[in-house]
Amino acid sequence: MRFAAALLLALATAACGGSVDDGVVDVAFIATPDELKTDSLRLDFAGQHLRGATAQGLVALDASGAVVPAVAERWIVTDDGSSYIFRIHEYDLQNGGRLTAQAVRDSLRRTLLRLKGTSLGLDLAKVREVRAMTGRVIEIRLTSPMPDLLQLLAQPELGLVIDKRQLGPMRLSTEDAVMVLDAQPPEARGLPSQPGWEDAVTRVRVYAESAQDATEGFGEGQFDLVLGGTISTLPLADTGPLTRGTIRLDAALGLFGLDVQKPTGFLGTSENREALAMAIDRANLLKTFNIGGWIPTTRVVAPGLPGDSGTVSERWTDLDLGERQARAQSRVAQWRAGRGPPRVSIGLPDGPGSDRLFAALARDFAVIGVSASRAPDPAKADLVLRDRVARFGAATWFLNQFNCRVSKVVCAEGTDYLVGLANEAKDPAEEASYLAEAEQAFTATNLYIPLGAPIRWSLVRGDIGEFLENRWNIHPLFPLSRAPI
Repeated sequence: MRFAAALLLALATAACGGSVDDGVVDVAFIATPDELKTDSLRLDFAGQHLRGATAQGLVALDASGAVVPAVAERWIVTDDGSSYIFRIHEYDLQNGGRLTAQAVRDSLRRTLLRLKGTSLGLDLAKVREVRAMTGRVIEIRLTSPMPDLLQLLAQPELGLVIDKRQLGPMRLSTEDAVMVLDAQPPEARGLPSQPGWEDAVTRVRVYAESAQDATEGFGEGQFDLVLGGTISTLPLADTGPLTRGTIRLDAALGLFGLDVQKPTGFLGTSENREALAMAIDRANLLKTFNIGGWIPTTRVVAPGLPGDSGTVSERWTDLDLGERQARAQSRVAQWRAGRGPPRVSIGLPDGPGSDRLFAALARDFAVIGVSASRAPDPAKADLVLRDRVARFGAATWFLNQFNCRVSKVVCAEGTDYLVGLANEAKDPAEEASYLAEAEQAFTATNLYIPLGAPIRWSLVRGDIGEFLENRWNIHPLFPLSRAPI
């Protein structure tokens, strides 16, 4: 499902291209100003990155997407995997007090309580208790082993807030209506002071821009880094030779497919919904984007994840595309007798990439006798694009996205029940078996039509070595300041 992390679009690589280096890294997010806000527990892509800079948790993600120490300086996992024990840094807070395990415990408990009913809260369902063992030691107890706990604790939403202050590696301020981030000195992060530290760091300015303005600004030297590109905006990045850097694509893991938002009419039966899924020529779906190595899938859960029992395979492997489309066409013919040709509307984000994607889908649906139109308002469409990057690499994340508490139409209570049994399982093999059964049960509803892996792209100035591709599409702002972790 994942495509190669190597450069997928052949464009020139070069350093600054004549731009003036003012000692500040300018980062443009393809986002609205509201998406940069961090006062909500539910964060958009841009808000996640800003929160991650200003509020770190016990652990964090580095530029490669790997878990690294943050407020916790080290940790151990018990042999049975049911307990994680963290030793936190000890240092003075801005209010004059000391950071304590009790304060960290209280912050985590508040966050876990607020997360109930969200997909992230479901991901953390195995957390049984958070307790302070000593003044510097925190223990997180689980109902059963959870290998991905550290990855979840590194999520920006789990950033610690003590006495209404965020424990971030950076300070946020506003200058001339622009957000500015400054790295906190080492001693403010529980690390030894370093002579000359201030001369070794740079500021980071953050902007919210449209895709058009962000790509043009990058070409003109206004921005050093553009983040937040998706398939809907990808053609804007490929408008000519880049003299200042490269297009970089993450080998992202996640969901990229169509939700059946209105399972009525032709879409009212699982068999007819399956007909649409069978009609799609996934191998050529993104052909006009010139993305080499993108691997399509018919599975809800990405194949090859740790713990994958191998009992769930790609669908319709015994049929070639022509045979699938013929079978789908037969179902359409049976339905349309006395009703007329079925029509479906598709909701996609604005952007030239969405135009190309719609054209490919409409072409494949037309082959089986289904007419497709582009919905002006995605909220009112029959089918709507689901395009999300995973927080961690386990079947649980994928299935929790369709939990009836967070996805009220595209869900199945039986699937939720099986995921619940998996969470309670003590044996990894038993857990994997329940998760495979849950995937098969949800797949049979055909309420979600998988296409492949999400597409995420960035524009990166040639001399920014602190940017690395990773499967989580996380590009932390703190390393851009070149401050030592």
